[in-house]
Amino acid sequence: MLLHQLSLETLVLVMDGSSVGRGCCALMIHVVYQGRALPLAWQVRQGAKGHFPESFHIYLVELVKELIPEGTQVVFLGDGEFDGVDLQENMNDAGWLYACRTAKNTVATWRDQTFTLDLLGDYLKPGKLIELQDVEFTRNAYGPVMVMCCWAKGYAEPLYLVSNLSSAEEAIRYYQKRFRIETFFSDQKSRGFHIQKSHIEDPDRLSRLLIGSCLAYIWIVYLGTLCKRDGWQHIVHRGSRCDLSLFRLGLQLLEHFLNEEFCIPVHFHINI
Repeated sequence: MLLHQLSLETLVLVMDGSSVGRGCCALMIHVVYQGRALPLAWQVRQGAKGHFPESFHIYLVELVKELIPEGTQVVFLGDGEFDGVDLQENMNDAGWLYACRTAKNTVATWRDQTFTLDLLGDYLKPGKLIELQDVEFTRNAYGPVMVMCCWAKGYAEPLYLVSNLSSAEEAIRYYQKRFRIETFFSDQKSRGFHIQKSHIEDPDRLSRLLIGSCLAYIWIVYLGTLCKRDGWQHIVHRGSRCDLSLFRLGLQLLEHFLNEEFCIPVHFHINI
């Protein structure tokens, strides 16, 4: 239901991993909505936080494909863990667009010249970018793809991306949304549900715990949306401006309803 409502516009999906429980890590895929990342699917395994095998990435993508309405435009975002050519090929076959970070030592071939991407950084100054189209990516010569090197002002080093989008500016604009997933992990942990305090070690049990915490998260975001739409914001926060996320607004609205013994709406989408 969530994806069917959001699919009226371009769906932006983000994948990343985070440590959960005791000695386990969860690989998760989310959809971006109004500055938050709403969880769709995940897989938990034992081990410290680190790179998952590419087969795990493709498995989650395949799961989510079945949920997305036909004809929906999808943009996938990921950090340097998700630049594998098998995953790129899988998304191309599905008609998805993507923009993923890649390493500066990645090998690329452009106009019969083979080099590592850090060569682009050598010619770059802060505030500038370099875009190369029709690139063969890695030693496997996957492509053609677009690679780019951009160096934002105030940052210590350039950012390298691989994408099948039409321009570097568009890829960068979408890639900036990737960081929304970091707020989800902090909301699940220190700023919200504190699931990092769980001592559960079994991946299956942790996966079931995430079912509950993710449903609760989506519901709290719904309450935050309701808070802004129905005029509760000036009661639980302030009316002039809002510097709280939908998640924080939802928590404050829930607390207000409990304190005032109001009827609590339990839904997952706003009726239009």
